[in-house]
Amino acid sequence: MSNAALEKLVWVLIYGGLLVVCLSLFLGRQGSPLAWPLGIAGALAALVGAVLIVVRARRDAAPPG
Repeated sequence: MSNAALEKLVWVLIYGGLLVVCLSLFLGRQGSPLAWPLGIAGALAALVGAVLIVVRARRDAAPPG
């Protein structure tokens, strides 16, 4: 996977995960049973995105050309 593709994946996971966490907060106020599973899934997605930032930082830069 190229560095550019990895960076795109990182931000999709972070922002998507945080959006799902916010959605779960709204659902939790309505008493929906989906609130906790969505919150956990969103938090895990954001966490995976944060870990991938560290992975991207430790990768070598792409060779020129």
